[in-house]
Amino acid sequence: LKTIKSGKKELKIVPVAVGIPAKFSPVEVRGDIMFMQTTLNASNATLMAVNLNHTEQANWKVIIPERKDEVLESVSFSMDEMIGSYTKHVCSRLERFDFNGKSLGEIPLPGLGSASISTDEEHTDAYLSYTSYDEPRTIYRIENLSKPTLSVWWKPTIPVDLSKFMVERVRVASKDGTMIPLFMVRKKSLSPAGACPTLLYGYGGFNVSLEPGFNPTIIPWIEAGGIYAVANLRGGGEYGEEWHQAGTKLRKQNVFNDFIASAEWLIQQGWTSPKQLAIQGGSNGGLLVGACMTQRPDLYGACLPAVGVMDMLRFHKFTIGWAWTSDYGSSENENEFKALYAYSPYHNLKPKTAYPPTMVTTGDHDDRVVPAHSFKFAARLQEVHTGPNPVLIRIDVKAGHGAGKPVSKQIEERADQLAFLARQFDIPAPKAP
Repeated sequence: LKTIKSGKKELKIVPVAVGIPAKFSPVEVRGDIMFMQTTLNASNATLMAVNLNHTEQANWKVIIPERKDEVLESVSFSMDEMIGSYTKHVCSRLERFDFNGKSLGEIPLPGLGSASISTDEEHTDAYLSYTSYDEPRTIYRIENLSKPTLSVWWKPTIPVDLSKFMVERVRVASKDGTMIPLFMVRKKSLSPAGACPTLLYGYGGFNVSLEPGFNPTIIPWIEAGGIYAVANLRGGGEYGEEWHQAGTKLRKQNVFNDFIASAEWLIQQGWTSPKQLAIQGGSNGGLLVGACMTQRPDLYGACLPAVGVMDMLRFHKFTIGWAWTSDYGSSENENEFKALYAYSPYHNLKPKTAYPPTMVTTGDHDDRVVPAHSFKFAARLQEVHTGPNPVLIRIDVKAGHGAGKPVSKQIEERADQLAFLARQFDIPAPKAP
């Protein structure tokens, strides 16, 4: 115990959780009870109550138990109740609880999207932030949490009729039977006729969750009759730590299998064809695209690997690459070397092979994934590739990995990528207004 003098009072610092292999996050203190969120014996997280006068672990009490099919992301407190923010099949779900953990029902959301709620311990109202692929970030007000109904408090003006768009979520069986969430964003009038230009995006790594959110750069694609699809692959955080670990090190191939299965599903269901299907990803997602196009070059009509990790045997020798061994493993470990070599995009480019039309993108000052990865991959791809398909590299000058890139550069890069896809898929240029 430590003692801190604060004015006339002496405050004691009492250790609660020390040396326990789990995550702990204090949420709220009510009287002598501290509520804390933790992954102790629960990879999807629980809410526990700790009496600050008796902090021994044996006295901890589970208030909101773990749910196996959804992740408890956070807990908010109002005057009379708690709000649990969950992620279920990648979308947000909000549930009300009393302080003993009894469910009081859900807070309805506008659709399949991502939401966060702001509450106040002195009030019974709340504000909710919501977004999805077909709705820009909108703020809703809940006048009384006991009877939660949403009213728009603020919404940005978008010069596009988003009511023509729709978001659909399906689940696709991967190679080993694992069900992978897949989102499709498209016009409501579109039907599976086997000829829709489709852009499939993925990441699959470092416990990152690809949650639904508004992305204005996909609007021209959808307005031109295209489908934008997002696959939530293992390696991400969509289903907690087990889902993350299932896509790491010796299990990294699961991520590529998930993405390939998502592409095959889109074709099998009649939405698109290999000639009309493009894949895209950046950074670890660039690795994803590189690995999938070398494993299944027949499956895609275009590939857009951005700032990708392409040399899996030497990535740890440059800048921050050493930190990625937590997900990838290291070529200095014999078993991990074999796994890395088996899918390393640079090392798996095969001579006299027809690869899909490809535009590699990178920045000349990228100090996270050094541009040498993209340089080597593009050069080797141009060397071994046969056939008429274009293989290009776009190098942004005075630019890095992407964070902090000026909007003007983002627009230029996105315009080039969409123009590249439009040319490969024979999509006519939009008419001037």
